Amino acid sequence: MCKKDPPLDVYKTKHVILVFVDGARYTETWGNGELALIPNRAALSTQGAICTEFYNLGITNTCCGHDAGCTGVNEAISNNGYQLPNWPSMFQYYRKAKNAPANKTWLITSKDKLHVLSDCVDTTMAGMFRPMFDCGINGPFTGYRDDSTTFARTIQKLQTDKPDLVVINFKEPDASGHAADTIGYVNGIIATDAYIGQLWSYLQSDPYYAGTTTLIVTNDHGRHTAGWLDGYVSHGDGCVGCRHIEFFAIGPDIKQNYTSTEQYELVDIPKTISQLMMFPMPTGTGRVMHDVLK
Repeated sequence: MCKKDPPLDVYKTKHVILVFVDGARYTETWGNGELALIPNRAALSTQGAICTEFYNLGITNTCCGHDAGCTGVNEAISNNGYQLPNWPSMFQYYRKAKNAPANKTWLITSKDKLHVLSDCVDTTMAGMFRPMFDCGINGPFTGYRDDSTTFARTIQKLQTDKPDLVVINFKEPDASGHAADTIGYVNGIIATDAYIGQLWSYLQSDPYYAGTTTLIVTNDHGRHTAGWLDGYVSHGDGCVGCRHIEFFAIGPDIKQNYTSTEQYELVDIPKTISQLMMFPMPTGTGRVMHDVLK
């Protein structure tokens, strides 16, 4: 028998922050038994939930992975920032349903090409209900910026605009991985984990967000499995290293100290967010991640 979605008014979540840690391989995050590179998430896990069988089942590159996590559809779009997703994002559906102003939704990314997540091709929504965005050094096609800048901009937007739906991209550890910089790759995982810990602390200190915010952390893709092709340096195929990614969530409607072994994928995130925030997302193909919810 199919599990029915519970009544929408049971949720306490009013705000959702979705963080993409770009290109971290699962074996270096939750797949590392010691969790040595993600101490902040490890500490927070007693208050939240992880999924050990979470995947990118679409194309394992940056734009396609983020697209799936925002539109709920696995599709093939260019990875160069020149092709918009075909389907509307959760930003657009949220703004339309809630009659929310643009600054209540923010897309904040280290990679400039991810500005594509702010719009779609679909004729019923193209150019409409778009989020505000702060991408790259100075907008589209201006180059990548440091994650420290992205973190600072995120805190600034949270303080000034009080957005309710936010998507963040940290370019590390992907950038260092592609540079075959082993130390940079490892340090990128550690640094983004520190940003996540600081972000959660901020959310708990701000009366607007405390007690009503769900934080979700995932990856757009992993990297080649060790021993396959060039290993951690690249990604983009269907090997388990590229597909197996992390899912961590914490918030008022998330089970505490819980580990899900049910298989989920990136397209399930927007559907779950739409459930928590009480807005429809008709074009998303994913499902609600019921077993991580209270």
